[in-house]
Amino acid sequence: MALTALILYLTFAALRFGWRSWVQYRQTGSTGFRGIHGRPGSLEWLAGAGFIVAIVAGLTAPALQHLGLLNPISLLRSPWIQTVGTVLAVAGIGTTLHAQRDMGESWRVGVDPSETTTLVRRGAFGWVRNPIFTAMLVFAGGITLMTPNPLALAAFVVLFATIELQVRVVEEPYLQRTHGQAYADYRVAVGRFLPGIGLN
Repeated sequence: MALTALILYLTFAALRFGWRSWVQYRQTGSTGFRGIHGRPGSLEWLAGAGFIVAIVAGLTAPALQHLGLLNPISLLRSPWIQTVGTVLAVAGIGTTLHAQRDMGESWRVGVDPSETTTLVRRGAFGWVRNPIFTAMLVFAGGITLMTPNPLALAAFVVLFATIELQVRVVEEPYLQRTHGQAYADYRVAVGRFLPGIGLN
């Protein structure tokens, strides 16, 4: 199962970042990567740096388990848990790609405060404000259940925390400054990560 999780993780990375950035470049002339912003140690910087740490740890966890260097937590070592994890991971990949497609040319990794993108409210963004992040958490949760070792669990916690930081400290303030009342109306109508939850 660890090998399957590793293959799914590499597939996710290739599609989520590699393929999507290639599509973005062909459509706009930009890869969509905006890098880490903020003063080192600031919340903005921690959001970006933590995201990288979570991705690397999330990839390393199944690799180390496959090599026999990490063991799953015995309480979570069950075929049905791993099956649920596999379903979630595959669903997370598909949902991420769907949400990225819905975002179109506004897709970015990171935020450049100097640029203005379209406020996307169609497709998955009509259900939740951050469907790509929701899908990423579903995927990461699935991988964690497939290889439930301590590093995988830590990676999921770090990913969850950094996504919260990225959304609340970086992206929402940027979107509010950029789109004003249109974004304020969107926030009170559509949930942050789940439909109807996080309306503000």
